[in-house]
Parts: sequence; structure tokens; C-alpha cells
Amino acid sequence: MPADGYLRRTLFALCAAFVLVAGMAAFAMELDVSSVRRAAQQRFGEAAARDVDQWMDLLARERLQPEPQRLRAINDFWNTKVLGGDDPIIWRQADYWATPLETLAKRAGDCEDFVIAKYFSLINIGVAPEKLRLIYVRARVGGMGNSQSIAHMVLGYYATPHADPLVLDNLVGTIAPASQRRDLTPVFSFNAQGLYVAGAAPASVERISRWQGLLVRMQKEGFRP
Repeated sequence: MPADGYLRRTLFALCAAFVLVAGMAAFAMELDVSSVRRAAQQRFGEAAARDVDQWMDLLARERLQPEPQRLRAINDFWNTKVLGGDDPIIWRQADYWATPLETLAKRAGDCEDFVIAKYFSLINIGVAPEKLRLIYVRARVGGMGNSQSIAHMVLGYYATPHADPLVLDNLVGTIAPASQRRDLTPVFSFNAQGLYVAGAAPASVERISRWQGLLVRMQKEGFRP
């Protein structure tokens, strides 16, 4: 592996520090199909309920497939079904973490919404939560010669704890190992177990404080811990 690929793989591991963040742990959030569909219909209408039916059909089909196939199917579904957008336009809020149902009903979301929807979809078809991390990155835009970057989030899949993670991204449709994503520089990552950073910064913990509120709203929609 080239030196820069090895470095990128190491950065994405983000194992220099691990912090268990209060209120985050151990939500698998399995879904009650009838409750989720009813919530979609009552809040967003019949079209949203039909979209939920498509989502449920996908989860049922993919549940017994090999994990690489599950990753591709879930990544493709959300990247195809949802258009990228900004929270101030979609939700009239500066920063809003939408539930998967909200993202599906709006058919629009920012990078965090894509990652949240993929994360909970994969968990509900049997991918172990500890294999998945929500990763904040700086994403270089404008090609290799451009140094401009934007704040972005991707979903990382770790086949083993120290593996080169696969990156699921709404900006790039193909799932690729982190070592090959030279346009991404990781900042910190987290999942339901805790926060992974190279130096536990309070700003990182503050940034993911919305996680608990997201879980509460998901439970009201029919997701169950």
C-alpha cells in the first residue's frame, strides 16, 4: 500500500482516544413497521407511506444477503431516493438531524441525514452497530488541484476493528476503502458506543449532543430500542 494510503487508513481508524459520551450508548433502534408507516401517513401523507413501504421491502429483501451486498443496496437506495440539500432550506433550521423517516418523506437531506438513514437501515438488517461509525471529514472539492474543502459526514464500515473502513458517501456513489478516498480528511467519528477522536475535543462532544434528541424523535415514529 502506498505511504499516503497507509496514512489515510490510519487516520480513519481514529484510535488515539475513545470517549464514551453520556446518553449515546446501546440503541439498536429496531423498527415497528406498522408504527413507522402510520407515522409517515399521519405526518406527511400517503406518498410518504408508500416510500416507507419501499424502504421496508428493501430491508426485508436484503436482510439475508452477504454484508457487502447489504452495504451496496442501502447506499444505492438512499443516494437515489434522496436529493442533497441544506438544513436552512429543508427544515428552516441552521443544523437539524432528521430521522430516516423525515429524510425519506422530504426526499431531501444534508450529508448527516444520508448517514443517519444508512446507519439505522444497516443496523436493522443485521449489521453490527460496532462495525459502523458516523465520520466527520473535510472533503476537498473542485478536483485534485484545488485545496478548498467543506465540512462533510460519511458512514464508515469496519469489517474488523482495525480494518481499512469502507466509505459510504452521498457525494460519491461508489463504496470505496478510506485509503482510496484522498479527497477526505477525517476529523472525528462516533457511533452508539462512543466518540473516536485523535484528541478528545469538547467541541466534538458538543457537536453530537443532537444524537439523544434524534433517538427520542425516532422512538415517537415507531423505532424501538
